[in-house]
Amino acid sequence: MEPIPLKPLPIAAGRSGQAADARPMHQRLLPEGVDRRPPWLTVKLPAGDGYARLKGVMRDLELNTVCEEARCPNIAECWGHGTATFMILGDVCTRACAFCAVTSGKRGGDIDWDEPRRVADAVVRMQLSHAVVTSVDRDDLPDGGAAVFAATIRAIRSSAADTTIEVLTPDFQGDHDALRVVMDAGPEIFNHNVETIRRLYRRVRPKADLQRSLDLLRAAKRMSVRSRTKSGLMVGLGEEMEEVKDLLRDMRAHDIEVVTIGQYLRPSLKHHPLIRFWHPDEFAELKQYGLSLGFAHVESGPLVRSSYHAHEQAVAAQAV
Repeated sequence: MEPIPLKPLPIAAGRSGQAADARPMHQRLLPEGVDRRPPWLTVKLPAGDGYARLKGVMRDLELNTVCEEARCPNIAECWGHGTATFMILGDVCTRACAFCAVTSGKRGGDIDWDEPRRVADAVVRMQLSHAVVTSVDRDDLPDGGAAVFAATIRAIRSSAADTTIEVLTPDFQGDHDALRVVMDAGPEIFNHNVETIRRLYRRVRPKADLQRSLDLLRAAKRMSVRSRTKSGLMVGLGEEMEEVKDLLRDMRAHDIEVVTIGQYLRPSLKHHPLIRFWHPDEFAELKQYGLSLGFAHVESGPLVRSSYHAHEQAVAAQAV
């Protein structure tokens, strides 16, 4: 397979010696030769009382959500039902993955130690039965932010004892001591996304390593056998079906119990090109294949994201 350039097509004739792409911006984000998204990727615009209420809670408590920062296509549905994924440790990531819409840049070791309390307050206000907490990568911190994750888990436990907790963490640069800080706090679900197949890692996640992520997930299960391990991946970046199935086998071999599979959607022209849209039938095939491997739950579909239907995933995982 030919290398995929990680740069936008030229917009003016003659730039870089290539022909201009005169299509509208939204079409230039799509695969070559495709003018619009397929019908199964149609989503509602954010609106409604539930969306407005939740947005008000987040702004009132000065909290960030990955729903907004990552431009999640399910924000209208999830916020309309009063669910959201809290993003702690700020809104600037120290990495620059080729697929991600979250702002990247340098950090200076800053930590908001009141943030765990505010997240717990939001959980109470929203009356959540399942709370999801994630973060940007914080490679500027010695523990990668593990202590703040643990403090947030404890704060939610203190304020909402019946709420189950899922954390979606960075890889902590492979630091298992940092991982243990999180696992000792006892999240019901430990989530860390592998994102893509091995062949594409250097291009898509240049500061990450697939084996490091797989080892982290297996270590999390061994540190806390009562916690479910979960991970997610995207398709549409240039992978083949058999490569995805190989990754699923590798994930299962590393004690991952819940998996999410969704369609990559290119946030902007500076991000990794969208190679193709996978058909719903292919997502269904991956779901059945994953279940045949012994995953407790597989959420697979074009609009699936790591926290999509997270409460239902938690219930399904606990039932086995």
